[in-house]
Amino acid sequence: MKKVLVVDDEKLIVKGIKFSLEQDEMEVTAAYDGEQALELAKNTEFDIILLDVMLPGLSGFEVCQAIREFSDVPIIMLTAKGEDMDKILGLEYGADDYITKPFNILEVKARIKAIIRRNSKRSAEPSESKTLVEGDLKIDVDSRRVYISGTEINLTAKEFNILTLLLFHPNKVYSRDDLLKTVWGSDALGDGRTVDVHVRRLREKIESNPGDPKYIQTKWGVGYYFKK
Repeated sequence: MKKVLVVDDEKLIVKGIKFSLEQDEMEVTAAYDGEQALELAKNTEFDIILLDVMLPGLSGFEVCQAIREFSDVPIIMLTAKGEDMDKILGLEYGADDYITKPFNILEVKARIKAIIRRNSKRSAEPSESKTLVEGDLKIDVDSRRVYISGTEINLTAKEFNILTLLLFHPNKVYSRDDLLKTVWGSDALGDGRTVDVHVRRLREKIESNPGDPKYIQTKWGVGYYFKK
């Protein structure tokens, strides 16, 4: 039974989502403010989190950012505004996807199942190598941990997946569409900007000079590649 945390201060919305997901035999926990959500995320291992942007106390963005300090659990942001900036901010703070209110519950369920299915498939796949080392960059594939000069770097699930995909295929250029389909899945609803945001954040974490990257290179007009 998959565990889902639903965070929204509108109790009717939470009640509706909870009822619908439980019909699909998911175990749903509800939270109505940012502090409560963060506490639950720290003490319970969830398979996915639905997180509203507008919350009393800590905002959804702040909760997302805090969760990323200790977990790469998939997070779907719920936003009532639907503006590009909200979507980009959600991705900036480490969200995996976003859904704009008002939403169709069938779309929510489809997104949840797609993300859980991809994560389950990925975790079941054998690793090509237990440890990857390139320069001062070291990746423990099994534990999904990344180190720079011996210091552990905290990456989100998507950042880790982008990095390992490029590193396993050095000098191969992946277009934004290729990365979106491979990392997010063929049913992903993002666009090239989604990929750009994640690559930029990845560079900020692993590159000594993100403006002049050593590892993740840009092939202008085409996409990204790992320089070997």
